[in-house]
Amino acid sequence: MRLKSIALAAVVGCLGLSAAIAQEEPQVRRQSQMKAVGGALGALGGIAKGQKPYEAETVKAALTTISTTMKVFPDQFPAGSEAGSETEAAPAVWQNPKDFHAKAEKLAAEADKLLAAVPADQAGVGAAMNALGGTCSDCHQTYRVKK
Repeated sequence: MRLKSIALAAVVGCLGLSAAIAQEEPQVRRQSQMKAVGGALGALGGIAKGQKPYEAETVKAALTTISTTMKVFPDQFPAGSEAGSETEAAPAVWQNPKDFHAKAEKLAAEADKLLAAVPADQAGVGAAMNALGGTCSDCHQTYRVKK
């Protein structure tokens, strides 16, 4: 029960955070959104590696964060936001926006598919991480500046 409350608080916090950062620069919004996705993937990764116990509510909250974030993420790249706030966005985002949007939609769809049949154990979360990770990596290879 306590973990459910924590997971719910995390989801509500992300939604509240989204509203709070909505008035910030697009570079700051997209960085905050990527941090939320990274946190969600970290929670799933901890379960997949056996570092954290499997909790269905944690898995649902993480997948919900990924899904909702990726549905609005491409909107954070308006013309003129190519630089500033230490952005890691590659110029390809603005050169090929349709493909960029498609990759974000693919990740959201993968998260939605997993939410429809929430992984039931550690092995299932590991398989989910493989599916999500490949989609993340595909986008990062093209649309993120390598440091």
